Amino acid sequence: MEVDGLNAGYAAVLLEEYLENPEAVPAEWRALFESAPEELLDTYPGLKRLLERLGGNGNGHAPVAVAPAPAPAAVDDELIGGVAASMALVKAYRMHGHLAAHLDPLGSDPPGDPALEPERLVPKLTPRLQARIPARVLRLYVPGDTLAEALPHLQETYTGTIAYEIEHISDHEERVWLRQAIESGRYRQPLSAEEKTRLLARLTEVEGMEHYLRRAFLGQKQFSVEGLDVMIPMLDESIQLGGEGGAHEVVIGMAHRGRLNVLAHVVGRPYEEILREFEGERTIEAVVSSDEGGTGDVKYHLGARGVRTTPVGDITVTLASNPSHLEAVDPVVEGRARAEQTDRSTREGRHDPAVALPVLIHGDASFAGQGEVAETLNLQALDGYSTGGTLHLIANNQIGFTTDPTEGRSTRYSSDLAKGFDIPIIHVNADDPEAAIASIRLALAYRRKFGHDVVVDLVGYRRHGHNEQDEAAYTQPLMAALIAQHPTVREQFAQRLAEEGVVSAEQSQELYDRFQRQLKEAHEHLKQSFGATVSQPVRDGRIPASTEEEVVTAVAADRLRALNEQLLRVPEGFKPHPKLWKQLERRRDALDQGGIDWGQAEALAMASLLVEGIPIRLTGQDTERGTFSHRHVVLHDVETGERFTPMQHLDDAGASFEIHNSPLSEYGPVGFEYGYSVAAGEALVLWEAQFGDFVNGAQIILDQFVVAGLSKWGETSRLTLLLPHGYEGNGPEHSSARLERFLQLAAQENIRIANPSTAAQHFHLMRRQALDATARPLVVMTPKGLLRLKQAASTLTELDSGKFHPVLPEPVVDAERVTRLVLVSGKVYYDIAGHEEGAAAEHVAVVRIEQLYPFPVEAAREAIAAYPNLKQIVWAQEEPQNMGAWRAIRHRLEEAKPDDVPLLYVGRPWRASPSEGYPTAHLREQDRIARSALGV
Repeated sequence: MEVDGLNAGYAAVLLEEYLENPEAVPAEWRALFESAPEELLDTYPGLKRLLERLGGNGNGHAPVAVAPAPAPAAVDDELIGGVAASMALVKAYRMHGHLAAHLDPLGSDPPGDPALEPERLVPKLTPRLQARIPARVLRLYVPGDTLAEALPHLQETYTGTIAYEIEHISDHEERVWLRQAIESGRYRQPLSAEEKTRLLARLTEVEGMEHYLRRAFLGQKQFSVEGLDVMIPMLDESIQLGGEGGAHEVVIGMAHRGRLNVLAHVVGRPYEEILREFEGERTIEAVVSSDEGGTGDVKYHLGARGVRTTPVGDITVTLASNPSHLEAVDPVVEGRARAEQTDRSTREGRHDPAVALPVLIHGDASFAGQGEVAETLNLQALDGYSTGGTLHLIANNQIGFTTDPTEGRSTRYSSDLAKGFDIPIIHVNADDPEAAIASIRLALAYRRKFGHDVVVDLVGYRRHGHNEQDEAAYTQPLMAALIAQHPTVREQFAQRLAEEGVVSAEQSQELYDRFQRQLKEAHEHLKQSFGATVSQPVRDGRIPASTEEEVVTAVAADRLRALNEQLLRVPEGFKPHPKLWKQLERRRDALDQGGIDWGQAEALAMASLLVEGIPIRLTGQDTERGTFSHRHVVLHDVETGERFTPMQHLDDAGASFEIHNSPLSEYGPVGFEYGYSVAAGEALVLWEAQFGDFVNGAQIILDQFVVAGLSKWGETSRLTLLLPHGYEGNGPEHSSARLERFLQLAAQENIRIANPSTAAQHFHLMRRQALDATARPLVVMTPKGLLRLKQAASTLTELDSGKFHPVLPEPVVDAERVTRLVLVSGKVYYDIAGHEEGAAAEHVAVVRIEQLYPFPVEAAREAIAAYPNLKQIVWAQEEPQNMGAWRAIRHRLEEAKPDDVPLLYVGRPWRASPSEGYPTAHLREQDRIARSALGV
């Protein structure tokens, strides 16, 4: 290599890198340094010393003989400056090239950036100077020996119809890999004539379906994909590449835009089924002609499942059901994918991300606007939640309903949020189908290599309004006018293929006409079926009742003793915290002496389920230890910090036990566990709040999925929410888990709600939830103070031979003397039964309602009937009268009691806030409630 002024100047920079790490510099420079050119040796004594050291360290090279040299060559300052400017230019294209990219199908001019203009740099990178700068010193991967030759390729790469944002990524290896992949064009190879023909056919189906639906069902909502048509071929490519990467399932989440097209062309739902949904809005015959009848939700919210055949085999494609709440489905899809990726036959729940590919299709306004997106992105790299990389596809209409981007976000791009999570972003013009396919190839290659999320921002437009009944020109007249004159992507691509001689204009039109005939035939066939005589199914809206009465939840004492011992077993040399270990070892004595507390009962319930082959996943806020330091399922060595989970090392466990602390949020984690529980119907999936009231951060998931999923979509699960609840003087925010909200949402036996008051009740409740053949979500008001309360502890006999009791009668009382019956639920029982005036109130009995929904009317009636001389029945609760259980169950209590016995209320009065903020005021109010309940 010739050493001229340029190389001599540049060598100073590379020499420093070489001295630190020879592998860090390009191979040609490494060879140059090791070949001892006299010019460099004279100019840079440090290099001379380096080579002398290399010659004497036994590396096989002879010492360098340095002959007297002429005076150093003059340094070309312009050329050295040119190299620096060239490096700045290359960096600018990599960082800011997207600002000059042509991403808008509607033709708006990109803003550009001065740093991308060669002649605005210092020194000016004129064509003459560009021709002197070797491309190899710039570490480029585009073709060209000099900057002059490489620059057009660099511009084409970064400022065409596809653009990249990758330089924010903190991992060096990822940045370098992405640069090489992008600039080499490795994933942007031209499509073959056959591939182009298939792509045109797919675009014809996508556009043709939207056209047909709009003509046949004028005025009905379909939320057309037009303007983002290429999204369907992109999903096709994702499925095929996912399969090549080992995926057996692709799980997709999306909102309404383009959903019908995805159902038909990605999931494979027959056209007749989609047409039936439209006909269902017009004729009752269209509904009753199906055995399944009508649906519980609008057609563009429905989920579906299909099988796609690919060159590597069949792949299941699942489109998750979702509500209108944009982005709410995001964590649900992640949870479903994680469940598919988890081998629950292994003890720890072995995770293989290759098994399932999650794909989330976002709106441009909602990706930036909905906080659920940030919560979902935050899950991507967490051990308990990672899915090995999600493909995020932003269906970018450049508008949100009627709100312009400048009104809807503070960032330039809707995708900018992803930068904070080190996620690469690929922007692509929706009118360039080949670039769109290339973006997916790069995205999934990155996912396969690094196992991280990736965002593809598909920049298009919305050909019609928010829906087909909406007039976009009212609020965006200029954009609407542009769109009206803009040819569709199918028309543009067909014209291109005609010019290339791949598909003639006549052939393209025949493709379109043939598909329209196919849809018309399917529609006619559907209409002919309406005339057939069909018996309309009788529906009263009732969901099949639970089979809970048949569930055996008791566990033999010998097995419980063995499990208890195994839960106290740690590896040799493992040193738990001595104070904690003493507490745990007391659990041995508790089996014989009584005093099995909440944490021990729960641990035994879970251990017994694992040896029966029931997988368990327990997550939540500080769940490994428990908010109130009662669980300690995961132990920590005090000297090494090593972790050990005895529950994952039971001798006879036949299923997985997963336990993870969740991030400190609710919306995303609860949605994730819901999705996991739906996909893993055999597993007991639990989520625990730090305090019960925190669950209101997940209210959308509760309202739209947990309680309504069965009615809307026929979708249910065993998701169990553990919500600490009870008034103990901790103020308004840490007292109530908002029991009233769950009771308000309970109907048609959609969920179960319980408020257990003993460790044994919790034990049997957990086991019943896992073993009941009828899966339903369970909401448990878990205790705080009761976790260690002696009176709430249980005996081995209660676990060995008991069961869950929806109603717990007074243990010891003379029924004949009882004239006042107090009905309660949860922790307030101990405040009343243990009150100092309680002993004197011999005419009072206290009965606990442990299951609040479905309400145990018969069990309550039997409990009340046990007291023949009642004059009063009191419902007592800690919560205000407008909260708690009272308003939801009053009619059930009236149904269970004798007609001639009045039903009274005792509790806090109507209030806007759940409880007092001062401990003294709390104690005074608790005392008043107990005294009023006892009638003293």
